[in-house]
Amino acid sequence: MLTLTQNATLIVKEIADQQGGTEGSGLRISAEPGPEAGLNVTTAATAEPGDQVLEQDGATVYLDENAATMLDDKVLDAAVDEGGRVEFALGVQG
Repeated sequence: MLTLTQNATLIVKEIADQQGGTEGSGLRISAEPGPEAGLNVTTAATAEPGDQVLEQDGATVYLDENAATMLDDKVLDAAVDEGGRVEFALGVQG
């Protein structure tokens, strides 16, 4: 299952708080099937049917079925650039 770095955990919690911060709110990662599938990241108040829920140190990430499969062995990292934009990066676990 996808894991989060400490930076990603803090940033996911901060984004959820900025969006109204109800309990269980977080980010949702979705992916289109196919060999060149891209990932979409949006804020979400709750899981959608079929989503896998990742809760780590107070951060919540919802993964649709395709994203959960794609990211099963990955680590999500995040940083804020000089312009204040969040940048996500994926690495391989282990």
